[in-house]
Amino acid sequence: MTSVVPGADASASPILSHWIGGRPVEVAREKTGPVYNPATGEEIARVPRGGEAEVDAAVAAAAAAFPAWRDMPLIARANIFFQYRSLVYQHREEMAALITRDHGKTFPDALAEVMRGLETVEFACGLAVNTAGLNTPNVSTRVDTHTLRQPLGVAAGITPFNFPVMVPMWIYPVALMTGNTFVWKPSSHTPGATQLQAELWREAGLPDGVFNVVYGGREAVNAILVHPGIAAIQFVGSTPVGKHVYETGIAHGKRVGAYTGAKNIMLVLPDADLELVADSAVAAGFGSAGERCMAQTLVMTVGDVADRLRPMIVERMAKLTVGPGAEKSSDMGPLYSAEHREAVIGWIDRGVAEGAELVVDGRSFRHSQHPDGFYLGVTLFDHVRPGMDVYNEEIFGPVLGMVRVRTFDEAMGLINSHQYGNGTAIFTNDGGAARRFEIEVDVPMIGINVPIPVPAGYMSFGGTRGSAFADLQMRGEDSVRFFTRQKEVTVRWPEPGKQGPLSLVFPGN
Repeated sequence: MTSVVPGADASASPILSHWIGGRPVEVAREKTGPVYNPATGEEIARVPRGGEAEVDAAVAAAAAAFPAWRDMPLIARANIFFQYRSLVYQHREEMAALITRDHGKTFPDALAEVMRGLETVEFACGLAVNTAGLNTPNVSTRVDTHTLRQPLGVAAGITPFNFPVMVPMWIYPVALMTGNTFVWKPSSHTPGATQLQAELWREAGLPDGVFNVVYGGREAVNAILVHPGIAAIQFVGSTPVGKHVYETGIAHGKRVGAYTGAKNIMLVLPDADLELVADSAVAAGFGSAGERCMAQTLVMTVGDVADRLRPMIVERMAKLTVGPGAEKSSDMGPLYSAEHREAVIGWIDRGVAEGAELVVDGRSFRHSQHPDGFYLGVTLFDHVRPGMDVYNEEIFGPVLGMVRVRTFDEAMGLINSHQYGNGTAIFTNDGGAARRFEIEVDVPMIGINVPIPVPAGYMSFGGTRGSAFADLQMRGEDSVRFFTRQKEVTVRWPEPGKQGPLSLVFPGN
């Protein structure tokens, strides 16, 4: 796509489209907003600002397509999914390049995102087994029962900027394969890979209207939340917005799963392999510039571990190269927007004001060749304490904090009382301590000597406390239950001529 520098004539930027009813829906330039390449600060495209009208059109298309899609044989659906999986794999590098261009993460990280997303597409290809019902004969005299698992209708997904392929692929494959049609409201910051996914679905043979894309901000989100034609919504994003999505959607009779913020804690015991810990802390804290909900942003050390670990982390931080994600030499790319860069700087300022020790300060970093890019250097705090904002809140940037505690029990109390509960990890060579950790920690995704414990694509994903507003997790078997409704059918076929007398007695066995 053509790029123009900010302040120049933006008419050179291409205009992206909504995707409704199996085809692009063009919009006027005055109804679009800019998309920037965070590595350079250049405008690279214009993205539509949709709202109620576009959501109405997408829901209408999805509703019209639902009966035929619901009734399509499972093997026919699966064949489309296998074709889609093959097309995404063929275009994986193109898709990763679009992620890097729009988001800023390094190309290898973007490619890994595409492959992790494909895991759930592959899981969905075999969902016929998971949607099978139960059959019980003779529950009463000449009475049998069986269950049906059926789609809800039109489902919706609202997804964030930081994983424009993986997170949507954690939602729409299960929704579609279980027989629902879909309306997707993606982030407007990272639209390139979104457009490609829609085009690949059409190429795979998905019927028109089954998969729809509406861009937009608050107006589009609220239109989805209150639309009477939408039965279920899954959301991934910040906690304040997720709480609004959950409460509003539930109030309008929808099934809602909102998977939200995190402040993940990596617990380090004195017997841990500190070389592994230092590598893991830097990788988990600064990968994707810290813009991921599974980042381990607090390193909680027991006893004197911090004194030994801190110089090892600093040494590794000094070797990191910050630059454009498309360059092979870059270990970390820019943040996704100029506004977010300033917000993260504000969090670092706050940590200093609160009394945390600023060991490495990334605020002044500028890229020599791309001074208008949204870059920030890596930052390390030590002596972060509970009650500080940099301890309590999700920063979503390359900021790592070290927390010092005296005992394992103290650490467990802090992890379990934190307002967020998404992912956590323990580093130790003590099997008994690890076993106690996995049993007692009140966090659903746990790593043992693994820094980012994202489960495989066929398993469920979700948090607790402020990290999720949902009765069911996303992906896996929970997602199958989320996007379907079970029916229990009781059947009696009387034998001819053997109908018994009328009785008002409650049926029994």
